[in-house]
Amino acid sequence: MSKIVKFVAVFGLVAGVAACSSGSAVEEVIVTPVTSEPEFTGKYK
Repeated sequence: MSKIVKFVAVFGLVAGVAACSSGSAVEEVIVTPVTSEPEFTGKYK
């Protein structure tokens, strides 16, 4: 194979590995506090 074909193949392999490894980043999860619903105590209370 020519040098250009080898270079393109190696470059594609490196780009593929770099793209796959960047997906392992830590994802931040924001948890919102859950409040309880107000209880029904009667019609006028």
